[in-house]
Amino acid sequence: MSTTEPGPQERPKERAERKRAAWGTPAPEEPRLQASAAIAVAAVLYLTLPGKYTLGPGWIFPALEVIVLLVLTLGLPRRLGLDHLTRPVAIGLIAIVNIANLTSLALLVQRLLHGKHTVGPELLYSAISIWVTNVIVFGLWYWELDRGGPEARCRATHPQPDFLFPQMVTPGAAPAGWSPVFVDYLYVAFTNATAFSPTDTMPLTAWAKSLMLVESIVSLLTITLVAARAINILTP
Repeated sequence: MSTTEPGPQERPKERAERKRAAWGTPAPEEPRLQASAAIAVAAVLYLTLPGKYTLGPGWIFPALEVIVLLVLTLGLPRRLGLDHLTRPVAIGLIAIVNIANLTSLALLVQRLLHGKHTVGPELLYSAISIWVTNVIVFGLWYWELDRGGPEARCRATHPQPDFLFPQMVTPGAAPAGWSPVFVDYLYVAFTNATAFSPTDTMPLTAWAKSLMLVESIVSLLTITLVAARAINILTP
C-alpha cells in the first residue's frame, strides 16, 4: 500500500489522521538560514580555539566553510543549472566542520595525555567549544539526511523517515502538515549529547543510529576525559 494514500478499507477518522501525520505529506519549504547561522557559529568557535588545537593555521577550515556557505546561500548551483550539486555540496560542508572538530578533539586529548604544561582554563574553554560544535554538526547531519534532506521532504514522494518525532506518533498534538525543522534536529543532537542516548525522538534507520552513536562517543569523551581533567587542574 502506498505511504501517501490511504487504502479504501480505512475509516474516515483514520484518513484524517494520516493527512495530519508528518510522514507521507510534503513538508513546507524551509530556508537554510538557521542551518547557515549554525555553521557560522561553528566557524567562529573554531577560530577562537588555541592554535595548538587546530590543524594548520586556525583560519583555513573557517575560511573554507565560509566560501562553501556563500556558494549555497547565494544559490550559485541553481543559477548555473547545477541543482543536483546543492545537496552534495551541503553534505561536504558539514563533513568539513565535522572533520575540523574531530581533529581538534584528537589534538586536545593528545596534549592532555602527553603535554607537560596544561592550563586549566584553556582546556576547559576548548572542551566546551568542541562540545558545542559537536552538537551543531550532528544537528546539521540529522537535518540534511533525514528523509532525503530538506528539499526531498518538500515532496510527497520523500523517503521513509529516519527519525520518529513525537508529533508523528500523536499527530493530533501538532498543527496539520507538521514537519520537523532545523531547530528540532538541533534539539535531538543536544539531548543525545547530554543524555548519551535518544530521548523523545527515536532513530529508525541504521545510519541515524550510527550517527547518534558517534555523537554520544565524542560527547562522552569530551565531557569525561577532557573537561574533568581541566576542572581537576583548576582545583587547588
